Amino acid sequence: MSVNDLRELSIGELQNKIIDLKKELMDSRFSLATSQLEDTSVFKKIKKEIAQANTVLTEKINKESTEEV
Repeated sequence: MSVNDLRELSIGELQNKIIDLKKELMDSRFSLATSQLEDTSVFKKIKKEIAQANTVLTEKINKESTEEV
């Protein structure tokens, strides 16, 4: 999912997306531990998506708080 797609989501949807990505990361770690995962670049991709979603979420929260003032 691109950053522009993330910016179109609401705060609640972003929080749910982050939770889903963290679950996906955990599942990938279990797959690696049981030798079912061959492509370890998945970790980097998921972590990058989590960071992007967190950044967009922070931007939205900060924008909301400045608009209220």
